[in-house]
Amino acid sequence: MRSTRIANASRGLQMIAWLAALLTVACGGEQKGAPEKAPTSAAAAPAGTAFSASPLTPDPGGKVVTVELYSDAVGNYFKPAEVHARPGDVIRYTLKVGVHNVHFLADSNAGRSSYPQAPSDMLQLPGQTLDFAVKMPAGSYYFQCDPHAALGMKGHLIVQ
Repeated sequence: MRSTRIANASRGLQMIAWLAALLTVACGGEQKGAPEKAPTSAAAAPAGTAFSASPLTPDPGGKVVTVELYSDAVGNYFKPAEVHARPGDVIRYTLKVGVHNVHFLADSNAGRSSYPQAPSDMLQLPGQTLDFAVKMPAGSYYFQCDPHAALGMKGHLIVQ
């Protein structure tokens, strides 16, 4: 009887350890042994098609529009989730709490172009930012945080 309880407890601990490892990977945990990616810069890709870890300056007459990324008691979300911008503006995604990325998915933006084709790197430190120069034509563009999309972390960029 005692050996059965010990075996059941051991299986329970193994399951907890496995779930903890899965959650760590799913929520952007550290990947040991993976090569470090160089920060994406505006110089590395055509303007308007990539995120920049370095601050970008808006075009003359443009502005910086800040979007904050959160994981808290309310949930996982962009604030604001609906962003209005004009060509020449810069969208600055700023991490507040959690581990998040920004991804404009092709299937959510059918028929659209000039948006970042690849997901951003993960933001992991509070205050960390990613800038995106708005260079696309007027229209609606949808983005998400990949690890939290199923939890509703989605946003909508309206270029006027």
